[in-house]
Amino acid sequence: MKSVRIGAGLGFYGDAWEPIAASIERGGVQFIASDHLAELTLAILQKDRQRDPGLGYARDVVPLLLRLWPLMQRQGVRFVCNAGGLNPWGAAQAVLAAFAAKGLKARVAVVSGDDVLPRLADPAGGAFEHLFTGAPVASVRERLVFANAYLGAAPIVRALDGGAQIVITGRVADAALFLGPIAHAHGWRLDGAREGEGETLDRLAQGLTVGHLLECSGQGSGGNFGAQGHWQSIPDLAHIGYPIAEVWADGRALITKAPGTGGRVNFDTVRQQLLYEVHDPHAYHSPDVVLDMSGIHLEDLGQDRVRLSGARGRAPSDRLKVVAGFRDGYKAEVTWGFSWPDAWDKSQQAQATIRAQLKERRVPHDELYVEYPGLNSAHGPLAPLPAVDALNQFNEIWTRLVLRTPEKAAAEGFGRLFPWMGLSGPAYTCGFTGLHNVSELLGIWPTLVDRGEVEAGVQVAFMGEAA
Repeated sequence: MKSVRIGAGLGFYGDAWEPIAASIERGGVQFIASDHLAELTLAILQKDRQRDPGLGYARDVVPLLLRLWPLMQRQGVRFVCNAGGLNPWGAAQAVLAAFAAKGLKARVAVVSGDDVLPRLADPAGGAFEHLFTGAPVASVRERLVFANAYLGAAPIVRALDGGAQIVITGRVADAALFLGPIAHAHGWRLDGAREGEGETLDRLAQGLTVGHLLECSGQGSGGNFGAQGHWQSIPDLAHIGYPIAEVWADGRALITKAPGTGGRVNFDTVRQQLLYEVHDPHAYHSPDVVLDMSGIHLEDLGQDRVRLSGARGRAPSDRLKVVAGFRDGYKAEVTWGFSWPDAWDKSQQAQATIRAQLKERRVPHDELYVEYPGLNSAHGPLAPLPAVDALNQFNEIWTRLVLRTPEKAAAEGFGRLFPWMGLSGPAYTCGFTGLHNVSELLGIWPTLVDRGEVEAGVQVAFMGEAA
C-alpha cells in the first residue's frame, strides 16, 4: 500500500531550522510542513506591520528557505508553511526576491482569504461573542487591528494539486498544514467529512492526529519532555531530530525521526505531545474533522518508532474559529533586585513606595502586577511562597513590577519612579533592569464565524517558476 513521509518544520516563529536538514537528507521525506504561528504570533506580526505595511509575515521563512531549498530541490521535497501570517503575499514576494538574488527558482502558491477583519469591524456583521466570556465584539470593535479565521487543509491540497513546490498560507490550523500534504498524496476527500462518511472521517482523523504530533517540532521527539526522573534519559538534545510521520492510504501511521539525530520517539514522548493543548480528547475540533482521541492506540516498536492507529472522526462544525487582536493599552515593566539581609522586607517596602507614588501622582493605570522571578513567576499561585522569616534569609529577591495603563505617557513615565531610590530607598545591591521598557499591548479576541462566508473567499494563487 502506498505511503507518504512528512517531516516537521518549525513549531513557532523563531524556532531552529537546522534539524529540518537532517529530515530532508536522511529521513526520506516528501514534504516538510512548518508552523510559524503560535496563538499570539499574529500580535507580533501586527506590530511589524504597523512599522512597515510590507511586513506582517514571519520573516524567518526567508533565511530558512534560502538555507534549505537547495536541499529540498535535490531530494524533491515540497514545503508547506503558514509563515504568511497577516501578509502571505508579502512573504511569497520576499522569498522569491531572495531566491532571485541567489539564482534559485520555485513554484510558489499563496493561500489567502483568512482575513475576516471587515466582518468583525462591521457593526451590522454580528455579535461575534468572545468564546470564553460571551461578551460581544462591540466592546472592542473600534480597537480591532486584525482578525483571521483558521482555515483547513483544502486550499493546501488545491495548491499542491496545482504543482506548487512551496505553499505559503496565512492563518491555517496547525495540524491542517500536515493533513493537506497527506490528503494530496493519497487523494483523500475533504468534502466527505461534512457529509458524515465514517471511513473518510476516520482517515482524516488519523491525518489530523499526525499533524498534531508533528506541529510542535522537537516537542514531538523528546524535546520539552517533562516526566520527572525520566527527562534526563533523552539523548543528545543539542542535535535533536524533528519527528517524521509515514502515513499509509488507509490512515495508519508510523512516527519516527531521521537516523543519527538526537531526541527520542517512544510511547511516552508521543503520548505527551498527543495531549498537548487538548481541552477535550473526545472532541478536538479542527476545520477539517472533529477528532476523538479516546480510541487511539500507540504501539512502541522500539528504535524511535511508534505506530499510530485508532483515531476516530466526526463531521466538523459549520463555523470556523477566529483569532482577532485589538489595541489594549500599554505596559511598562521594571525588575528590581534586593539582597540579604531582609531581602523580602526590602522588596515589600519598595513596592509600597511605588504604589504611593502612583496614587499621589494620579497615574492612570488598570493594574500593577508583581511577581518574584525564581520564586513564583513560572507557576504563580501554584507555587506558594515560604514564610516571611525564611524569605528574609534568601541571598536575593528579585521583584518584577508591570504597570498596565491605557495611556502611553503613563507607561513611559513609570521607569522614572525608580532611580532616586537607588540612594534613598531600601538598601539593595542587585540593580534595576528595564527602566525604559514600554510596549503597546494587543488583546486577543477568540470568536467564531460562519464557515461558508470565509471559504467562499479563499484563494490559491501561483507565483514564480518551477525549478
